[in-house]
Amino acid sequence: MTCFVVLLRGINVGGRNRLPMADLRMALTSDGLDDVRTYIQSGNVVLNASARSADVVGARVRAVIAREFGLDVPAIALDAQTLIRIIAANPYPAEADHRRLHAIVLPHPPDTPALVWLAERQAAATAARSDDTVTVIDRTAYLHTPAGFGASKLAATLTSSRGPLAEGTARNWATMTVLREMCTA
Repeated sequence: MTCFVVLLRGINVGGRNRLPMADLRMALTSDGLDDVRTYIQSGNVVLNASARSADVVGARVRAVIAREFGLDVPAIALDAQTLIRIIAANPYPAEADHRRLHAIVLPHPPDTPALVWLAERQAAATAARSDDTVTVIDRTAYLHTPAGFGASKLAATLTSSRGPLAEGTARNWATMTVLREMCTA
């Protein structure tokens, strides 16, 4: 069995896509997944599966949610080793406040037009004298917001449903490290 973290996008936000975590745990367990656990209400699932592919696990979780709850919820699955690599690659290790650092995990690495779009948004933030920065490593955009995520225009732009990161899902660094602990304990 392999431990996977599944990040669900867009659930329990603003009253939309309501998905009770206890019901989700029961549905995934009934579907044959093992040791299903959730962390907070924003769609973080840790589970064990015999599948070797994170894409297969993500698709399976998405299918269970569609079948059992009638919701089409994107699900990005990461095996424990991928999650460990994402955390180890953190380009902002000096940031002690984990609420000021976010990982936007994407289903695949961004293509060249997406990287150009990101560079343009970063340049605009810098020109506006913002300390916010984004660094892309593989399929993760690391977003550092020293003044806070909620006050960040760069964060609002990057997480917009119109940008190339729209297929991804963001988690603060505290959540990422808790998920790593849940999957490696």
